[in-house]
Amino acid sequence: MKTEYVVNGTRITSEKVFYNEIEKLLTYGLNWKIGRNLNAFADVLRGGFGTFDCDEKIVLKWKNFSKSEAHLKPVFLNRVLEIIEESENVTLIKVH
Repeated sequence: MKTEYVVNGTRITSEKVFYNEIEKLLTYGLNWKIGRNLNAFADVLRGGFGTFDCDEKIVLKWKNFSKSEAHLKPVFLNRVLEIIEESENVTLIKVH
């Protein structure tokens, strides 16, 4: 069974907040901050940063996706979605 991680879309009001939420959700026990860029986001999705193993299959459930969509720039959000889609170990469930 895949572990499910829930992104609360009501909290994501900017790119900065997006990276903060992803860091809180998908990393644990790091004595450093992840990069605030899409390459770092792709790396975190691969795993191995404290919450799930490298290439472990996970479900990313994005609740209130439409709230995030209203706040994030379309170019940024589209790239985030592409990165998730390209991540073979991640299944995305968008809940509007």
